[in-house]
Amino acid sequence: MHVNRTPIGGTVTLSEYREGGFLNAMNPESAVLNEQTLITIDDGTHSVSFKQIAGLLARRIVCNLKAGDVVKRGDRMGLIKFGSRVDVLMPADVELKVRKGDRVVGGVSVLGVLPGYGAKAAKTSDGWS
Repeated sequence: MHVNRTPIGGTVTLSEYREGGFLNAMNPESAVLNEQTLITIDDGTHSVSFKQIAGLLARRIVCNLKAGDVVKRGDRMGLIKFGSRVDVLMPADVELKVRKGDRVVGGVSVLGVLPGYGAKAAKTSDGWS
């Protein structure tokens, strides 16, 4: 299982399950064609969306969020059994901290910094940075 965490704190404005296929998650078409959950969180200034995407073997997505929920950055929000893929869709003005091919660790790696937030990451409710 791969635990998924919220990339930003704020209010969940969208949590939408979409039926689909089970292509290999590394196939670019999987982002559109595979079973997935789309989540959007708004912090009052920025809105960030992300998708849990099922894969060839990972056919079970669990999402614990619903519209109206208030979350902190790094909160556990669901999981994908047997792994798979999560895409994070950030505003164009985010300062990226990772590059293609970098290895990231859930709940630890900072993917990007939104304007006005500064580079220092605050601790989340469960102690992860």
